[in-house]
Amino acid sequence: MIHFRSLRLSGFKSFVDPTEMLIEPGLTGIVGPNGCGKSNLVEALRWVMGEASAKQMRGGEMDDVIFGGSARRPARNLAEVCLVLDNAERQAPSQFNDADELEVVRRLDRGQGSHYKVNGREVRARDVQILFADAATGARSTAIVSQGRIGAIINAKPADRRTLLEEAAGIGGLHSRRHEAELRLKAAEANLLRLDDVLTALNSQLQGLKRQARQAARYRSLSEQIRKVEGKLLAALWQQTAARLQMSLEAEALAGTQVSEATGQAAAAAAAQVEAAAA
Repeated sequence: MIHFRSLRLSGFKSFVDPTEMLIEPGLTGIVGPNGCGKSNLVEALRWVMGEASAKQMRGGEMDDVIFGGSARRPARNLAEVCLVLDNAERQAPSQFNDADELEVVRRLDRGQGSHYKVNGREVRARDVQILFADAATGARSTAIVSQGRIGAIINAKPADRRTLLEEAAGIGGLHSRRHEAELRLKAAEANLLRLDDVLTALNSQLQGLKRQARQAARYRSLSEQIRKVEGKLLAALWQQTAARLQMSLEAEALAGTQVSEATGQAAAAAAAQVEAAAA
């Protein structure tokens, strides 16, 4: 079982100065005249355990728990309550169960909302609520009886009485965990739907890419065929041109030979005519 050791307040309602209340084993009584802040101590206890309703704190908004000032003291801009727990029996949830003592702190800055810490580590309000629900207590626990609470319990509806019994049995945390699990499940289902949409879009893109890949492969194949055909064509043109050049050279050589022969014959004929004329 988790035991309360002490309650420290600063700036919470009428406790403007840092105040510590030790909670000793056995019965601890707080006495004083009306208006001295006895109810504020109970509300501080509920507040640090995760109370989220300003109405339950007897205020119009949650910032009303911060000391609002008096004729002699200026208003504060923050309220902080620390509840020290004895966890020697290791009954806390696993994420907090590595220490013999737990310090649960709730701090409220005016206009900025609440922040929770357990042993100096930032946590969610839900984590704090589950911590106390597992210990069969909490901000709405039947163990915390405020003014008018007895009558409300007597006149409670069956559903409300069931809630009280569940809290007393220490299974209130199971409902919180179930709710969180349902939220995670819904988030997972939503993620799956988004993944389906993404997969559909990716499949569509994949089909387009496959089509482009086939076109690119066909382009490369045709380009290779064209390159080979162009190579063969250039080779054939080169061979044809070389053959024509050879034929031209041979024709030129033949013409030169014929010219030489004709020139020789003409010279011989001219010499013969000269000899005939001289005779």
